[in-house]
Amino acid sequence: MSEPVAPSGPGPLSASVVVVGSGIGGATTALALARRGVDVLVLERGERLPREPANFSPEEVFLRRRYKPAEQWLDGDGRAFAPGVHYLVGGNSKVYGASLPRFREADFGAVEHREGTSPAWPFSYADLEPYYGQAETLYKVHGATGEDPTEPWRSTPFPYPAMSHEPYVADLADRLRAQGVHPASNAMGLDRVEPGAEGTGACVRCRTCDGFPCMYGAKSDAETCALAPALETGLVRLVTGAQVRRVVLDGDGRRVDHLVVETADGVTQVRGGRFVLSAGSVNSAALLLSSRGDACPDGVANSSGLVGRNFMMHNNAHVAAVDANRRNDVVFQKTLSVNDFYHDGGDGYPLGTLQLIGKVQGSMMKSWATRTPRLLLDGIATRSVEWLVMTEDLPDPQNRVTVDGAGRITTARTARNTLPYKELHRKAKALLHGAGYDAVFTQWFDISMNSHQCGTVVAGADPATSVLDPWCRSHDVANLWVVDGGFFPSSAAMNPALTIAAQALRVVAESDLAS
Repeated sequence: MSEPVAPSGPGPLSASVVVVGSGIGGATTALALARRGVDVLVLERGERLPREPANFSPEEVFLRRRYKPAEQWLDGDGRAFAPGVHYLVGGNSKVYGASLPRFREADFGAVEHREGTSPAWPFSYADLEPYYGQAETLYKVHGATGEDPTEPWRSTPFPYPAMSHEPYVADLADRLRAQGVHPASNAMGLDRVEPGAEGTGACVRCRTCDGFPCMYGAKSDAETCALAPALETGLVRLVTGAQVRRVVLDGDGRRVDHLVVETADGVTQVRGGRFVLSAGSVNSAALLLSSRGDACPDGVANSSGLVGRNFMMHNNAHVAAVDANRRNDVVFQKTLSVNDFYHDGGDGYPLGTLQLIGKVQGSMMKSWATRTPRLLLDGIATRSVEWLVMTEDLPDPQNRVTVDGAGRITTARTARNTLPYKELHRKAKALLHGAGYDAVFTQWFDISMNSHQCGTVVAGADPATSVLDPWCRSHDVANLWVVDGGFFPSSAAMNPALTIAAQALRVVAESDLAS
């Protein structure tokens, strides 16, 4: 297959390692390589997110979608939707909630669920554990041990103490303990020094953190914590506005020869010794599939036929619990979680996690409760507390990413493991009613809120049943790695960012990517 457009832009770019994407996977990989003396070129299709007053505006961020692309994808029925992705330097981490927990030790083995089996990973928690500690240091993770009955063992302490609970949240924790559960501090990535500790930090514990960019640079996003120090080494270069259109293999199809990259100045070729895709689970798979050629008629790195398949995103919902008689005066709300049902919901099968999210305001509710008057939403928000209900999605080869001839992406998904999802939701409502809340409202996530996407280029030991090896290198293409959530064999029921960062550090340390 010939290249779609002949080179017309700036002269060829090259580096020892070329990284596509500057989110958690790409930025962490770039920094780890630079620390080993490797020259790296990072290609990012987006631009830097400006620090501006609109960063903290719910109307701009949630209603006007100021920082989201105009791009549309299709669902499995061919309906267009605006995906929940951000093409920015730092990727989705620029607006994430900075929740950075470790997966539980059992998540790396086969786990029996009520509706199927979550497959084992090709490496263990013990294999990744040292890199979890390194990633926690890199991303300034605050946390505490001894509170959560499901917490995994660790060889190093949290680098920073847990974020303190404001009085409203501390009281909520007491109410929950009275019902027999064990509320625990969230693991959070923030540049924050709590009162009474030494030092200073940029975080001011504002209300506009979860889901917002940080105007102060205090959120532990990929640009701030990994890419910026990588660029300071002088070994890493960043090109923004550079969208990779094709991965082109050499004559025998065993190595990447170059990338076809579209920039504002035209189309150019980018060459390198080794290549890392970190464009996100959907976009990395879409790029491989759209790079079909004579040597790879089904797409690059796809001899298994699994590229794009087993697409997962957690079964997620937001719930808002309202106490009509009590105002919620909390500012920084996202400091508490309940994981008592993570491994066992009472029948021997796992359920998932309950996590506080950032304080929701009426204007943010309006982005989905479009028919409800704003004045009513503002009143609800003053008396509500908001949680994320999250259970594991299970891999299914029919849940997949595809790309048509026009380059349009389809993410077809039928949610799996839905009975535990509904059961955890019931338990969450019962806990909140027991804690004194009068009503619980639910926002069920659909395909457009595709956060925590994973599983599209699964890692494994067998090339027949996986796309990547245990160190994220393609089984088919010797100089190609994929380091983002796509490598996950299962989704677990924890936020994925820290696991992606830890694996990026492991890949650089243990594979020949840095050689």
